[in-house]
Amino acid sequence: MAYLAELGALIDHLVAALIDIPEVRYAHRESVLRRLRGHSFTRTNQFEVEDRLRGLEERFSVVGRDALAGAFRQRLDALEPHRNQFSPEVLHFILELADQPAQNSKLSDLDALVEPEEDTPPPLTWRDIAREDGWKQERDIWRFADYSVGSSDEEEVDVESETESLTTASSTEDQCERTAQDLAVTPQGNDLLQQVENAQSWRHDSAADRDRRCKKTPISTTQLLREALFMLAGLETTLFDPECNPVPRYQIRAISWESYKALVTSFAECGRKLAPLRAFTKNSAQSPLLQVFQDCLQKALHSLDLELSSIQTRLVAVKEDVVVSLMGALGELGPKLAPLYVLADIVRQVREERNPHAFRYLELLYDAVGIAQLQGDGDTYRLLGTVFFNCFQVYLKPIRLWMEEGKLLPGDRTFFVSESPTKLPLSQIWKGQFNLLRSPEGNLHAPRFLKPAIHRIFTAGKSIVVLKHMKQHESTKKYRATAEPKMDFATVCPDELELAPFGELFGAAFQAWIQSKHHTAAATLRELLFSSYALPQNLDELHYIYLMSDGAKSSSFAASVFRHMDNLSSSWRDRFTLTEIAQEAFSACVDGYRLSAEVESRGFAHSAVASRSSVRHSLPAIRLKYRLSWPVQMVVPEEGIQGYQAIFIFQLQARRAISVLQHPILALQRGDDGSGSADMARYYLLRAKLLWFCNTITTYLTTLVLAPNTARLATDLREAADVDDMIAAHAACVARVIDESCQGPKLQPIRDGVLDVFDLALRLEDAQRAETARAQEEDMEISRLSVMSSPYKSSPAKGGSKRRRVMDDDDDDDEDDEELVRERMASRRGGAVDLGKPHALVLRELHVDFERHLRFVAGGLRGVARASREEAAAKWDLLAQMLEVGIKE
Repeated sequence: MAYLAELGALIDHLVAALIDIPEVRYAHRESVLRRLRGHSFTRTNQFEVEDRLRGLEERFSVVGRDALAGAFRQRLDALEPHRNQFSPEVLHFILELADQPAQNSKLSDLDALVEPEEDTPPPLTWRDIAREDGWKQERDIWRFADYSVGSSDEEEVDVESETESLTTASSTEDQCERTAQDLAVTPQGNDLLQQVENAQSWRHDSAADRDRRCKKTPISTTQLLREALFMLAGLETTLFDPECNPVPRYQIRAISWESYKALVTSFAECGRKLAPLRAFTKNSAQSPLLQVFQDCLQKALHSLDLELSSIQTRLVAVKEDVVVSLMGALGELGPKLAPLYVLADIVRQVREERNPHAFRYLELLYDAVGIAQLQGDGDTYRLLGTVFFNCFQVYLKPIRLWMEEGKLLPGDRTFFVSESPTKLPLSQIWKGQFNLLRSPEGNLHAPRFLKPAIHRIFTAGKSIVVLKHMKQHESTKKYRATAEPKMDFATVCPDELELAPFGELFGAAFQAWIQSKHHTAAATLRELLFSSYALPQNLDELHYIYLMSDGAKSSSFAASVFRHMDNLSSSWRDRFTLTEIAQEAFSACVDGYRLSAEVESRGFAHSAVASRSSVRHSLPAIRLKYRLSWPVQMVVPEEGIQGYQAIFIFQLQARRAISVLQHPILALQRGDDGSGSADMARYYLLRAKLLWFCNTITTYLTTLVLAPNTARLATDLREAADVDDMIAAHAACVARVIDESCQGPKLQPIRDGVLDVFDLALRLEDAQRAETARAQEEDMEISRLSVMSSPYKSSPAKGGSKRRRVMDDDDDDDEDDEELVRERMASRRGGAVDLGKPHALVLRELHVDFERHLRFVAGGLRGVARASREEAAAKWDLLAQMLEVGIKE
């Protein structure tokens, strides 16, 4: 199939380059394809090539060029591991190009094929780097300063001779750990260190009052603000424990405990809200979607840390008068903390859920952005929107790969498309090779905000896969846009559209992004189905066969089958004979080699007489099969062919009843009482009513069901955007035809009533045939009796010869198939249902049955049409009106 697809693609390019008229491309394409499939050119004989190579090597040795023969053998041995199916053709081509190789070949030419060896550069060393950069002349580089107690800046150790000490541990590293005292190297430094120690003494004050009750350690406002800023930055503090709870043994001077508690609790609450964010960023994530979310959180926390450092800078490096205010610091940090609170709440929600998906963060971010916009919080809206689009860019990668290349990332658990582990036939690739992932509850494994676009994403990827099998993937590049629309916050949510809802802005931008990729594959595949694979022509051929749109061809097929049935011949049940009948009937409008026919096993369960006497026997077992190319089978699946088959059988049954009624059997009219004339009048009346009924059903099917729906199908296919729309349009057309023609399960009783009327036509023909046979037998008996009672009798000799001829004829009849004879005798006597009944009684019963079935069908259609809201109800009501014309009041 891959070879045929590639061959078809090459033929499409060839025909498109030579012929500019699209209407005639299909015929030329089929002609070229048939000729290339049946070409008589064979492949190169590989054994002949091997013989010629061995002969060439032997020739080199014979003429005294042993070195050339050895080199030739060496190249052949080197080629052996790399041989493939095209090696004989390549070697045969080289042999044909050879011109006296024994005389013209030079071994020196092989030296040009040897690649020169590259000179290995000398290893790079630190000594060479020091010499080239001048490090050796700079003596100060190799000096190490000793910061031990009592040393000065002038005391340095020259270690220039020990350049290798760059890669070894210094002996000074073995000294004891340095303390704050080591940093105070001057008398002024000692005083400064003492001041620092005195300022931080409150951290170690644990005195208790005489009542052994906990004593509040007084602290300043600056100390509380510094500790609060450290706590918000995620550092360890004295005033707050690791869970960001305030330590109760500290209190600001000159402030009541209640005020201090409320103030410090406000800072602690801020720290507790930020704690999940800092804990989440320290965890290692495996999913790329979570990794980028962690990176966005780290950037947001880094922005907060910069703001905290800015506040600390104003307090440490004082350049102007600064008022230390805890409430002012909370107010200043509020706009920076609000978006982080929302992010922390998202992290908390996900942690509380059981087995959340990686894209759960995207759903919560999407909802949070919309809420922030509704609340009018611009800073939170912009930060959350930026984080959302940064994370969404990662989720777009598998979508982009699927829509552009038709591929899935291995091991990706966040994408909503999965591939079947088994390879399916090409005709089932579209429907079964790929599936949408769903949860056990039946929900799509995708973010909620993407559900409106999932169908188009899924369709675009499948289109690319199908185009690859058609060898037409490269042709999609001519439809691709120069650049895909950007999906970032600045582009999707500009400042001038701040009043537009975020959901609508994102939906419009994402639809434009999908359209830039969906149109590429969908347009190419749709064009190929209409041009290269002739989808409209194939549908017309199906309509010729199954919907009997060409009445002459369908009548030819039906007449051949009915003729065999009337002759009680079982040869038409053979699939070869039936296929020959079908191909001969439809060869003018379809490709005969693609059409076949057979009779199902249930068609052999009834005898020839039973098959001829009812439309329910044998006819429903006929199956016509028309082979379609696999791309067309995607649009017309097996379910659609089954619907066509049901309509075909129903029309064939109607044609069977009409064919019987179109050739009435004339009965002999005898008797003076006029009974024969009355029976013939009743027969012709019933025949006319049955013909009217069958023609009404056929007219309804042709003009009100098949013709409008096939025209609507052609329009829907032209307007379809992708293959899924084509499949849906074709399935809807078949479903409408099934419902409107009363073939659906809801109208099964009405369909059975119509078939009963068709069977009445066959019963009428059997009854009339039996009456005619009976009348002929009576006439023959009367004629025989009149001859025997006549005085002019034939001589015994002549009578004896006549009896001998009759005996000879009987002997010939005995040689026939006894079963066939019995069936034909039974057919002359009529059906088993009416066997032994007077002809007049049979006609009255048939007339009563017809009236009863007609009333049932018309009344049933009217009732179903009134009780149903389906689209076909109007057609049912119209058919009921057509049938009610024949009902006697």
